Amino acid sequence: NPTIVVETMTGAGSLIAANHVYKVAKPDGLTMANFIGGLITQQVLGGGGIEFDAQKFEWIGVPVKDNVVCALRKASGIASVEQWFASKTPVKLGGTAPGSTTDDVPKVLKATLGLPIQLVSGYKGTADIRLAADSGEIAGGCWAWESIKVTWRTGLEAGDVKVVLQAIPKAHSELAKVPLAINFAKTDEARKLIQVGVHDPGAITRPYTLPPGTLKERVQIMRKAFMDTLKDKEFVAEAKKSKLDLDPVTGEEMERIIAGLFKLDAALVAKLKDILYK
Repeated sequence: NPTIVVETMTGAGSLIAANHVYKVAKPDGLTMANFIGGLITQQVLGGGGIEFDAQKFEWIGVPVKDNVVCALRKASGIASVEQWFASKTPVKLGGTAPGSTTDDVPKVLKATLGLPIQLVSGYKGTADIRLAADSGEIAGGCWAWESIKVTWRTGLEAGDVKVVLQAIPKAHSELAKVPLAINFAKTDEARKLIQVGVHDPGAITRPYTLPPGTLKERVQIMRKAFMDTLKDKEFVAEAKKSKLDLDPVTGEEMERIIAGLFKLDAALVAKLKDILYK
């Protein structure tokens, strides 16, 4: 029963925190980080400001995969993906920073599906994106259903907010009638870009990691403790009570996904880089 101190390190869509844990934090097993997994894709693409090597972190696991969806306010006039495709003006979506789900998913969907999208980046977080949408500044945004259904619950229940598209491999059980983005892809390249630019990052969006160089014995202890916690009956019951989903990814699975990202074809990497940085 250790004492746990949470230190919030804001900035650059959690890039500052990731760099800190990689370069500064002691590899003694006592410091664990949680930052946006999309930064790993940014490293693969040669993104600016990356001072870490994702292949050297000691990954512990992910508590829940992100089932990314795009939710729009009813006031935007877009209540279905068909209406979105037919929109004569770009639909404004809010984002936080490059490497975040809120930024990268809209960029990939615009490039691969031809959806009319205008990304408005720079919001401090999804709470600010929701507020901007509620005020009519933007139409909505794309991020995890697990977050949206809890934090935007009032809008969803009132019918003022609607999920119009899912950016995941398989429909979520709670959104069975909402179409999948990948089903609108018309080429193999588009499908592959959605997989590596949206689906794979979604599985590792909320990673926990130890600094590189941490003793392997301590890494294994933390991995086991992490997964045991997510299976603990009391913990699971508390999560359900709070309406929080659990769909863990092990540290070993994370390593395999990340290794795959670093083995991508150079041409595909160049294409994805063009999409995310242009």
